[in-house]
Amino acid sequence: MDRMTSLRVFRDVVESGSFTAAAERLSMSPPMVSKHIAQLEKSLGARLLNRSSRHMSLTEAGTAWYEQSGQALDMLDAAEATISQRNEAPRGRLKVSAPVWCATPRFARVLADYREHYPEVLIDIHLENRKIDLAADGYDLALRATQEPSGALIARSLCKVQFHLVAATRYVRRIGEPSAPADLAKLDAIVPSYVNIEGLSLKGSGGRQAPLRLRPVMLSDDTTLTLHAVRAGMGMAFLPAWLVDDDLASGVLTRLVPDYAAPAVTLFAVYTSRQYMAPKLRSFIDFLSDRLGPRLRP
Repeated sequence: MDRMTSLRVFRDVVESGSFTAAAERLSMSPPMVSKHIAQLEKSLGARLLNRSSRHMSLTEAGTAWYEQSGQALDMLDAAEATISQRNEAPRGRLKVSAPVWCATPRFARVLADYREHYPEVLIDIHLENRKIDLAADGYDLALRATQEPSGALIARSLCKVQFHLVAATRYVRRIGEPSAPADLAKLDAIVPSYVNIEGLSLKGSGGRQAPLRLRPVMLSDDTTLTLHAVRAGMGMAFLPAWLVDDDLASGVLTRLVPDYAAPAVTLFAVYTSRQYMAPKLRSFIDFLSDRLGPRLRP
């Protein structure tokens, strides 16, 4: 007799409370259930069940075998489910949280390419500059730019993201271009409302640290609005290279004190567990890792 079948028969007998009930659950005859139990006891050299015409209970050996064999069956079932999911085509709704500054033509092309490869996945993407609770809010995945991801979540690094301190070129011409980090205190600044501006610093060549003093004129939790305000000449702001590279190249924006920079952050894909990863989630993370690393390709 198949040993794995005997293990499953034994578990069903214990959980259902009788040979007859286990036989019904397994679409098997009661005599065949008895044969599996007898064969299992014979191979182990121990009685697993105390049974009479009206009552059945586990022996001491049966209790130990039930607990340990049950764990082994659970592990095998999990492995089987994982392999099955790997072979399954990605499909279904994929709910993703991402920073607002992902709303760029480049990132949109990445999403379009993913759609071409996996047409049965519906990407439900929410752009927000806040840390959502993946489990409580029903998200499959979050993209987070940070220097230190949460230890409570699984995090896979995708690429480095550099932030530049920029201002509208016409604004710089009007107020004068700062020559050193200390001069930045004279400029108006648009600051993310979720960032503590105390203790900020810039890093220069040779590891030189320069304290950064900002004079906020507006707080905003929306990176797109901040970009528009900078373009309008309202002040300077730290913005990701993804958003400002084209404006810098065209001369609309100017990078301030370019010899100094804020530390780059890493964009991570974070999710709750490696177990039972749906094909849609696994394929999306793998696709982003390929297309974004080491940086977003043009």
